[in-house]
Amino acid sequence: MTGVLPDVLEEQRSYYRARAQEYDQWWNREGRYDRGGVANAQWLLERHEVEQLFDSLPFGHRVLELAPGTGIWTERLARRGLSVTAVDASEEMLAMNRARLGLQSTRVDYRVADLFDWTPTLEFDAAVICFWISHIPRRKIGQFLSGVAQGVRPGGTVFFLDGLRESSSTAIDHHLPSAENEVMVRRLNDGREFRVVKNFWSSGQLEDAFRSAGFRTQVRETATYFQYGVRRRMPNGEATTTHAVESSLY
Repeated sequence: MTGVLPDVLEEQRSYYRARAQEYDQWWNREGRYDRGGVANAQWLLERHEVEQLFDSLPFGHRVLELAPGTGIWTERLARRGLSVTAVDASEEMLAMNRARLGLQSTRVDYRVADLFDWTPTLEFDAAVICFWISHIPRRKIGQFLSGVAQGVRPGGTVFFLDGLRESSSTAIDHHLPSAENEVMVRRLNDGREFRVVKNFWSSGQLEDAFRSAGFRTQVRETATYFQYGVRRRMPNGEATTTHAVESSLY
């Protein structure tokens, strides 16, 4: 497929609005995402690895979280006493996020917006982008990352996390798209189907995309499931990881 049609992006928004109540089953390996003892144990091992990494990062005070979903990562940020601006196209996802955080949700400025159109008007100490980059059409990745750069102060941290191409990472009745096709069909527990964008970027492709937006990011991978990167935006448009962070993470 050479490009994603607007109706696919609208279908993707509808899918995540409808999926809000069951989204965490994926992260917790429940229901249709239960892949058996060995695969589940590997998932949880790598999940713990990226959670520890995330909790160790110096995000500063003001954090921009894009596509925060049900609050898996928002909760970890708020628990540290950080001020979070959470931007998502799904009101239903943000409602789940608020419920997860409870009283801590007062630390979060929730905003409903289409991430393909929204641009930050404030400068943040850090940006967090978890499991969203793979849902960006190829033709839009440069524009999106340029917007991220616009919202992060010089010296601020950018963290992204996403999934590797691995069939056991998704539901048992899902099929990953081919490398040439950036659209896949997702099914909900009630059987409804939706088309969504799903790109599996190579580490080199992501490094190039971040570099074009003013970040020099080295992309890392866990053994089976996850792909991530951590960088600081520098005043000259370059980016580097602090020695302290690099030595503790890598």
